[in-house]
Amino acid sequence: MNVPVRTVRLRAGAVDLDGDLTVPAQARGMVVFAHGSGSGRASPRGRSVAAMLHGAGFATLLFDLLTPEEARSEQERALTFDIGLLAGRLGEAVGWVRTEYADSFGAAAAPVGLFGASTGAAAALSVAARRPGDVAAVVSRGGRPDLAAGALGSVRAPTLLIVGGADREVAVLNERAARELGCHNRLAVVPGAGHLFAEPGALHEVARLTTDWYRRHLSSGP
Repeated sequence: MNVPVRTVRLRAGAVDLDGDLTVPAQARGMVVFAHGSGSGRASPRGRSVAAMLHGAGFATLLFDLLTPEEARSEQERALTFDIGLLAGRLGEAVGWVRTEYADSFGAAAAPVGLFGASTGAAAALSVAARRPGDVAAVVSRGGRPDLAAGALGSVRAPTLLIVGGADREVAVLNERAARELGCHNRLAVVPGAGHLFAEPGALHEVARLTTDWYRRHLSSGP
């Protein structure tokens, strides 16, 4: 589905973050992506999932959680595991996109969905716990929900945890997190898939599961 992409810049604390906002005609909801370590808004995995969401009528915001300077620095890995920092920036993006959503549709701001990968999933769950009125649904892809352990019991948004069947260590962490979450949740295992879901058909299955979850749990937009 060919949908125009608008390049945007978000202010998060003391930094500006670049993002790509895509709003299909008559969009039914908004999904904000939070990438993981060594990734960004240009990730082909994130874009593949976003493309299926566009086809289903969902708007998306893919943005960089780190500045270009931070991503090139020696501190990059430490920053991508700083869940407090990532969650703070993601929370700023949620606040921004609610306003942008209202402007795009000429209606009151509506809750959004969050899609987090790896450490970005921990940030997404932390934001969902802090802003229950703003976040309607969460999807974690190969996520590290254990890094948001203190927040899991406060999450109220329906949460889908997607893991690869061959990514056993992360699968165990997600199994534990599913028991700790304070919300309706589901653990979906993609058979034979590794952490990056690079196997044939694996990423398509991630996109399918994600789209179905938001169809059921993300409030329809105007």
